[in-house]
Amino acid sequence: MSSRTAAQTGKIAVVGENELVLGYRLIGVEDAVMATKEDAQKKVLELFNSGKYGLIIVGSEARKGISPSTMEKLEASIVPLVVFMPSTQSTVQEESLSRLAKRVLGVDLKVGN
Repeated sequence: MSSRTAAQTGKIAVVGENELVLGYRLIGVEDAVMATKEDAQKKVLELFNSGKYGLIIVGSEARKGISPSTMEKLEASIVPLVVFMPSTQSTVQEESLSRLAKRVLGVDLKVGN
């Protein structure tokens, strides 16, 4: 499946901690996979390289297990788009909305006048 087809199907995958995965399963996301920090990178890359998904959501605990070089690859990708979901207890600084917009859309979001 080409990356264009993956984006058109709108398939979503989720990788992360129990609460995140269960929440997405409750709203109908079938491809929601629980992952520990130790096995997160492997699971994220399997989904990323499968060509089946337009969006991959990664939980904050899973994000901690992803190497810097893999993070660069994920952050540079538009299809599939990989976003990082903070947990309610997260102390890790998550990607800001303005940075995400710049990465995905190529535009700066300015706040204020």
